[in-house]
Amino acid sequence: MMTARSSVRLQDLAAVTVSETLVGEPGIVDLWYYAYNEIDDEALQTAQAALMSAEERSRHEHFLFEPDRRMFLAKRALVRTVLSHYASVPPASWRFGVAAQGKPYVAAPVVRPALHFNLSNTPGLVVCAVSVAHSQVGVDVEGIDAHAVDPQLAEMYFAPEETSALRDLPIGEQPRRFAAYWTLKESHFKARGLGLALGLDQITLRFDGDKVCARFGPRLADDAANWRFALIDAGPGHLIGISVNTGGALLSLRAARVVPLDGA
Repeated sequence: MMTARSSVRLQDLAAVTVSETLVGEPGIVDLWYYAYNEIDDEALQTAQAALMSAEERSRHEHFLFEPDRRMFLAKRALVRTVLSHYASVPPASWRFGVAAQGKPYVAAPVVRPALHFNLSNTPGLVVCAVSVAHSQVGVDVEGIDAHAVDPQLAEMYFAPEETSALRDLPIGEQPRRFAAYWTLKESHFKARGLGLALGLDQITLRFDGDKVCARFGPRLADDAANWRFALIDAGPGHLIGISVNTGGALLSLRAARVVPLDGA
């Protein structure tokens, strides 16, 4: 069993200090976020689009709907500008690869120290988690209102004690708990580069005041004591989940709100 602080407010997190992160002190994870729907600047979006690779531009153009194109552009602009805070690499020069189960990594250029990152998006918000100290870092962001509390879905994906705890909550609190379970589990599978087919019920979560406790099932051959989780309230209607294999070190989470290419 492991415990970690949970349900912090995004605005209450310490500020990102890149120089400290680059030292590689165990536990440090930086969370960068971009509320892109708040920005309506065509020239800025054009400049952001110019950062993308040919492959990214092709993917961008193939989205049928403008909201999807905007979200994709925001995510690509965020990761490129964020990583350039940590290394003397122009944002347009980063090249990315995708490992098994879709986990992204920096393919080029080779930088030291190595940068580990993970991305997530939901309509209106994109996030990027960065660590130098830890390669297994995952992030997920979800809109609370996007999750109708479906008992059948909960039975399918959650552990029995989680579905029981969900049912015991007042109706008004159930959507947030449902989203909390989902985003924390998703962030963990992303950190490990595992597909969801292994079973979200292989992580059992329990909330105890300001703590979240996790227990792993037999198919997750790992010691839960090595992992730290954080659940973050990201303004109205959004939750961010973080999962990091710190080797047991306490999680030191920092945050920065940015607009790529506009002072970021």
